Amino acid sequence: MKKSLTTTQNPGSHYNHSDQLQDQSIVIPAKLINLADSFEKKEHSWFITSHVPTDLTIRVQEITFSVHKYPLVAKCGYIGQLEFQPSISNFGNDLKLENFPGGPETFEMILKFCYGLPLDLNPNNIAPLRCGSEFLEMTEELQAGNLISKTEAFLTLVVLSSWKDTITVLKSCETLSPWAENLQIVRRCCDSIAWKATRENTSGDAGGQEQWWFREVATFRIDHFMRVISTIKAKNTRPEFIGKCIMHYAERWLPGMDVEFEGLRGYGIGRNDLQFSILSNRKEEGDYGHSKEQKAIIESLLSVLPPQNEAVPCKFLLQMLKMAMMYSASPALISELEKRVGMMLEDATVNDLLIPSYNIADQGKLVKSPEERTMHDIDVVQRIVEYFLMHEHQQQEKTGKTNISKLLDSYLAEIAGDPNLSITKFQVLGELLPEHARACDDGLYRAIDTYLKVTYLPVPIVFTL
Repeated sequence: MKKSLTTTQNPGSHYNHSDQLQDQSIVIPAKLINLADSFEKKEHSWFITSHVPTDLTIRVQEITFSVHKYPLVAKCGYIGQLEFQPSISNFGNDLKLENFPGGPETFEMILKFCYGLPLDLNPNNIAPLRCGSEFLEMTEELQAGNLISKTEAFLTLVVLSSWKDTITVLKSCETLSPWAENLQIVRRCCDSIAWKATRENTSGDAGGQEQWWFREVATFRIDHFMRVISTIKAKNTRPEFIGKCIMHYAERWLPGMDVEFEGLRGYGIGRNDLQFSILSNRKEEGDYGHSKEQKAIIESLLSVLPPQNEAVPCKFLLQMLKMAMMYSASPALISELEKRVGMMLEDATVNDLLIPSYNIADQGKLVKSPEERTMHDIDVVQRIVEYFLMHEHQQQEKTGKTNISKLLDSYLAEIAGDPNLSITKFQVLGELLPEHARACDDGLYRAIDTYLKVTYLPVPIVFTL
């Protein structure tokens, strides 16, 4: 039974290449190349100048190809099984290839191959050609050395043996879904990249290649990046190596991550006229169009972060926390991130802890309600310090608390200039640390002094020290 002319190919459905050419009565010229004197392209038309008239018009997206039926039937099982419809506009038959992988550019290369012209396989075109040949069912049953076998051999023997070529092919697969997935091109590329990265990392020979590799992998689409990282993690790679990969990716795809907020310095302060500009690349109202994509990237990266403290620095975790809150990431991921920061709090700086108050429901805009108009998110810092104290208690350690007291006092001094900071919140933060954790109270008194000068309170604040 012949196939309908309008049928759209199912990716990977002919992977076993068992279909046979239906119309055996067609005589194929011995030298197909003699059919074509030259190939020409004009605007949206691609045609062959030949002494033999063309008898088939094929449309791929916006490009129309006027060709001979015989060369295509000789090598393309899909074309040979179609029931052609007479052309309305001129003599011949019309065919439209819906969702052809690789588009007109790939079909043009395949068409020249069908006419017997040499085909230059390279990392940039091998994936589209492999998918296109599968679409057209260019199997060995039709002709020895057909395009499926040629592209498969080049992909396996040439591309996957090279780091750079494999990366190039994986990038080209981004526009070939679902064909590249169903033909296992994406999986094989990800496995090859992960295997090479693990081998280099284990042998200690990465050297200068490491930075280059990080930069290249950071250009992947997030789903491909996640597959590479997941494969690397499964091979018990050092957490520092995986952490560097994630940091490079975040730096490229999350603009504004490295912005530091320097408290109230340089801003006009007024209880009824509070102005605060979030320093990021998204200052315009219309710049929130990619928020869903950014949120997906943030959540994906957080889900593959190695649990070891040495994987990424505390500063990076706090940068990711700010971005996660800005883009309303999963509350479970945010909570886990806060706990991780708490375990590494000794490595944080005051500027790292200055997290703006975001309205979660409003994609990064400042909270407007009167009771929650503080410029910085005080609650998140309180939770982080509480997680730190809990971790210290569980580990039965008392080291580093002097540093934490200095850090918390400096943080209090920074936020003390906020006219909307309530006495209760200020006092709770000031009393978070246990009595034995403070070697000196000078920093806390300076913070209290700043707070009183800004708020002009008529009554003193009483701390239990």
